[in-house]
Amino acid sequence: MSRPAKRPLGKRTLGQRLARPLPLGLAGLAALALAVLAAGWREAAGAYLAAWLVLLGLAAGALPVAVALERFGLSAHDRGEGEIALSLRRLLGLMPAAAILGLPLLAAAPLLYPWADAPPDTPLGRLWFTLPGFCLRVVAYLGLWVWLAARFRDAPLGPRDGRTAAGVGLHAVVGTLAVTDLVGSLDPRLGSSLEGLLVLTAWSGLAFAAAILRAPEEPAPVGRGRAAAGRDRLVPLAVLLALWAYLHFVQFLIVWSANLPDEVRWYFARGGWAGRGLALMAGAAVLAAALATLRPGRPTTRVLAGLVVVLHAVEMFWLVTPALRDRFTLTAGDLLAALGILCLATALRPLARMPHPRGPKSTRETGTSEAGRRVPA
Repeated sequence: MSRPAKRPLGKRTLGQRLARPLPLGLAGLAALALAVLAAGWREAAGAYLAAWLVLLGLAAGALPVAVALERFGLSAHDRGEGEIALSLRRLLGLMPAAAILGLPLLAAAPLLYPWADAPPDTPLGRLWFTLPGFCLRVVAYLGLWVWLAARFRDAPLGPRDGRTAAGVGLHAVVGTLAVTDLVGSLDPRLGSSLEGLLVLTAWSGLAFAAAILRAPEEPAPVGRGRAAAGRDRLVPLAVLLALWAYLHFVQFLIVWSANLPDEVRWYFARGGWAGRGLALMAGAAVLAAALATLRPGRPTTRVLAGLVVVLHAVEMFWLVTPALRDRFTLTAGDLLAALGILCLATALRPLARMPHPRGPKSTRETGTSEAGRRVPA
């Protein structure tokens, strides 16, 4: 009897490739269907947008932080900081899945955005806020972000890598316009020029905190004069958190000092017990980060990173959902939409996978990993 031919190792059949994504995808679609039943089409679409912004923030927010760490040499640190840069570049691999899951928002735009039925009063607004123009811009934003994620997926080839300034500049422009289209135009009562920068800063803090949770703990310091374990991860996280809180404070101060009625109503819609609780949570996180820098440690850094992930994730719902409900509260539809996005993103990740990120040139030549461990060349 002839023996069946063996399949080459490393190659999987189509059934094996779909064994895990298919159940997760079906679970995600079921969660979204339950969100529609629980909240209705319009509120479910808003919850989907907020949950999708969290996924997009993990990928888009990782880009400037990874570039900054590598630009200032932190990724070549000898105490495990290279693991943070690698974790950030792995988060960039979420961008294809985020781009695919962003496409249903094009169909939901008439439900979400008030300008779809009543065009803005200004000539530029009537030209800018049209459904065909909105769809084309969103597709362009997602395409550019996927291209940037693929370009920055690998570590820089050397200290004079010329992609840094142009890539971060393009990300800032794309991000500001995308936030204006996707978030700012939901509720026209707030006319803030800081909103785009504020959301981009929140995304960077979210991505860096998630990278800390994903990365292995750095080894303990050895010898005299070494910094405490966790400091090199805690300080950038505290800086991002402080910058984000400052932008929120400046925007709030401008609105209240100028006594602008529409902008004040925008904040009233995001108040209530849930809004005040989120504000207290944000203040506690900023204060805890400031105090933790005095006595840093690995457990403190990871606990604070987990708090920051929850804070910025809830913030996306705080920005989006009151535009549809005129109040901020987390409902069962919001949780179901978040669960649906999580399942669908996990299902799409193996099917829309980017190449594994490569380390810096010195790493590939010497055969050491970014954390200083010896690997086969």
